[in-house]
Amino acid sequence: MTPLPLTVDLLAVPKAVPEMRAILLEQYWGADSPDLALCVSELLTNVIVHIGEGTPVTLRVSGTSAGRIRVELSDPAPGVWPAIRFAASGDECGRGLLLVDALALRWGVEQGPYGKTVWCELRAPARSGPHVYQHSASVGS
Repeated sequence: MTPLPLTVDLLAVPKAVPEMRAILLEQYWGADSPDLALCVSELLTNVIVHIGEGTPVTLRVSGTSAGRIRVELSDPAPGVWPAIRFAASGDECGRGLLLVDALALRWGVEQGPYGKTVWCELRAPARSGPHVYQHSASVGS
């Protein structure tokens, strides 16, 4: 069964990216959800690159009433909104949101009272079950 929702408070640091990917792939959805792990990695990396290493963030992964998986990454920087960039073939960065845009059914940004939340919705993994329980963890701190 899929343990949803998942809520993780962490610091946006480089080591948190593979840690979160491992948590999502190994402990929760396994090989059925590479798109989920990739989208989380890209959203977290965007915070590190564009807001700053060490930024406190909250990651939430939940199910929707339409049977999708919703990923939300909240940060305290309301004025730094993500935008799709088109990287040249030799560029080493600038493709993260293009990947999210290609993999997600939809995505967006919501302004909150203490920052913003970048979210995306994905098809649920084939083996996903009902929303079972709340899981909280601390990663990258």
